[in-house]
Amino acid sequence: MAMTGVLRPGHVQLRVLDMDASLTHYVERMGLIETARDEQGRVYLKGWDEQDWFSVVLREADEPGMDFMAFKVDSTATLDRLEQGLREFGCKVERIPAGELKHCGERVRFDSPMGHFFELYAEKDFKGNGVGTLNPHPWPEDLKGMKVNRFDHCLLYGDDLDGSVKLFKDVLGFNETEKVMAGPNGDFQIASFLTCGMKAHDIALIRHAEKGKLHHASFLLKSWEEVLHAADIMGRYKIPIDIGPTRHGITRGRTIYFFDPSGNRNETFCDSYDWYPDHPQITWTEDELGGAIFYHNQSLNERFLSVVT
Repeated sequence: MAMTGVLRPGHVQLRVLDMDASLTHYVERMGLIETARDEQGRVYLKGWDEQDWFSVVLREADEPGMDFMAFKVDSTATLDRLEQGLREFGCKVERIPAGELKHCGERVRFDSPMGHFFELYAEKDFKGNGVGTLNPHPWPEDLKGMKVNRFDHCLLYGDDLDGSVKLFKDVLGFNETEKVMAGPNGDFQIASFLTCGMKAHDIALIRHAEKGKLHHASFLLKSWEEVLHAADIMGRYKIPIDIGPTRHGITRGRTIYFFDPSGNRNETFCDSYDWYPDHPQITWTEDELGGAIFYHNQSLNERFLSVVT
């Protein structure tokens, strides 16, 4: 399918309590690569197989969580068009000048009905993936830890699920690949999985009483063996595991969830499926929610459902 409009998740800015401990976690253990620091004290990271300069920004703060998640768009014309659509939808919108994040062009920041902040941008400096474009090797040398490939998606919690789904579908052009329905008549939506491309999801949204909460930031690995290797790293360095290794029914992803030193939940996962616009939407019902989330043991983990930052 043609990639137009919103291309993909571009970066996420996470709040951390201790920068040194966080860099040990994200760089030495997970294998993200540090690419820059700025005068605000923020640290910029990327997965080894990402081409742009950064995909994760860490900011030291008094409480953990997510400041914003950003998506890259295909052109400045698209950026202008979507900004207008966001204003018409009723979002609070501001232009962030180029260079406020190092190596990133002008950004459009907006709020959402669930209370999260998002950004759109069209330009970011090229960094490369360390193997080049002429007769490249399949991977670079000296990768660390879990060797994560890229930042992949976030799962976010907030109250106005219906409004945020409408924002992503009607204004930003996302498609809803899967949803979870509850209630006596099965007509009350509690979760939405949305894509801007060919993935099973680029963002997931869960109905929750509090606004603006982060459930997890997810990072792609390429195989089940790599997920198991990530679990070995967690065991060796006593990284607290939430659940896994296991499998999802929703999206089919094979996964393990764990926590950074600040309490932000991370995920490493592999597999899932390709999605095309002519594919039918998948619906999950409340009575099968255990298997939808954790397919192997068919039961829910209360900490997984309730712990957010």
